[in-house]
Amino acid sequence: MPRAKAIVAKKTDQKPIPKTKEEILAQRKLDSRAEDSRNIKAALKGNQAAYRAIMAKYHDQVYNLLYRMIHQKDEVRDLTQEAFIKAFQSLQNFNEEFAFSTWLFKIATNNCIDYIRKKKLATFSIDKPIEAKESEYTFEIPDSSFEPDKELIEGQRTKLLEDAINALPEKYRQVILMRHTEDMDYQEIADALNLPLGTIKAHIFRAREMLNKSLRKKIRHY
Repeated sequence: MPRAKAIVAKKTDQKPIPKTKEEILAQRKLDSRAEDSRNIKAALKGNQAAYRAIMAKYHDQVYNLLYRMIHQKDEVRDLTQEAFIKAFQSLQNFNEEFAFSTWLFKIATNNCIDYIRKKKLATFSIDKPIEAKESEYTFEIPDSSFEPDKELIEGQRTKLLEDAINALPEKYRQVILMRHTEDMDYQEIADALNLPLGTIKAHIFRAREMLNKSLRKKIRHY
């Protein structure tokens, strides 16, 4: 018996193995989905606090996504509200096999696209450079770190990128914005747009290829 106790004590004293970054991120996603599930079930029972919790969690993400699509604050505020209204009206149809965020983003994006088509708007914008870590394509814009007019040049570089994105066909603009402004992974985008995963990967690859070609051409004349 004493020997058995010693063995148990030895096992108890072992320190837990530190989690990797990937494991931590995966756990956060699971926790977030569990939180969404609780709030959705409560909201469907008429709990107003649950509705407010859902909106507080995702309001800024939806707003930022739509702002980068049309870049008009008044319209974005209205479209953000519309997205949540439509989502809450259809909440009973949400399938928990998917992430709530992808379902919500799909509603917001489709609603915004309908608005753009009705108003015949074609302006999409982005506030940060696109980095394609998993792609061969990178957008090489000359470094202006040592230029005295750095702010002016930075503004011109941003404008080059915005113009290049604006010139993309709609289906490519959409996936680039979802991938690089909302940091959605390929499967989330596929779920949100109801398209095959292979199609999403092909669209993103083609969009980056077109952006790279466009930026290189413009930079040569810059």
